[in-house]
Amino acid sequence: MGVDLTGPVLEVRALVKDFPEVRAVDDVSFAIGRGTCFGLLGPNGAGKTTTIEVVEGILRPTAGDVLYKGAPRTAGFREEVGIQFQNTELPQYLSVRETLQFFRTLYDKKANLEYLIEICRLEEILDRDNRKISGGQRQRLLLAMALANDPELVFLDEPTTGLDPQARRHLWEIVARIKSENKTIVLTTHYMEEAQILCDTIAIMDRGRVIAMGAPEELLAIHGGGASILLPGKLDAGKLEGVSCRWFEVEDGIEIQTDSLNDCIHALVGRGVDLSGMSVRSQNLEDLFLKLTGSQLRS
Repeated sequence: MGVDLTGPVLEVRALVKDFPEVRAVDDVSFAIGRGTCFGLLGPNGAGKTTTIEVVEGILRPTAGDVLYKGAPRTAGFREEVGIQFQNTELPQYLSVRETLQFFRTLYDKKANLEYLIEICRLEEILDRDNRKISGGQRQRLLLAMALANDPELVFLDEPTTGLDPQARRHLWEIVARIKSENKTIVLTTHYMEEAQILCDTIAIMDRGRVIAMGAPEELLAIHGGGASILLPGKLDAGKLEGVSCRWFEVEDGIEIQTDSLNDCIHALVGRGVDLSGMSVRSQNLEDLFLKLTGSQLRS
């Protein structure tokens, strides 16, 4: 079978992964176009990481197919992909430069060393021991390692978890540049803003299944369109009974999500709810995520 250069770079068809006590991935399908960023979102336990590990070839699927460039994956698949795992131990007692040089030797095809240093902004830490770099520097090094073989397809598993806002935005800029070079990116993340900025298409998973998929703006148009009302302080839950809304406690008070702002405010006024200090904003991707998956904490 020849290589398809016009169709999706990666296609997943009816993927299933069973473990002894749970079906972690349940009939998941999607396709990813060349030079795009595909985001896989979901709460803890949704099946994101298991899906990605099956696609990467780390786990065997129970059922379903994974196609790369229109054909089943071959031994050469791993030579053409780069992976930044969620948790990776760096080699101890090596410098950043030595680490990059070592990882380049693991592949037949090698990215230019100066390119890796420049694109991941590693110039100032090249001679520093891996044990003495910051969290943001560590993530940039891990990304450079994932690019060591000049891959066509890059998997990034929660690459900005634990980073401060500045370091996170630096990594976003790097990912955007990688995509601009016609590389294809698969991103898992818990940060909705990150997904909205970086991803051309997102799939939201819950309990092993894809429950929504499309461009961020398309999903917001289909499932969103409402507003969020933030009320400071506490609120008697009984006053929201029968009101067309979803609500939950947040750090600053109560957040109420509604698809009909005027009707919701009218109902709150009619029930004697104090609206002093109320703020209103349009719903974003995080609101959509909570709407589809629920706001209950999951371990």
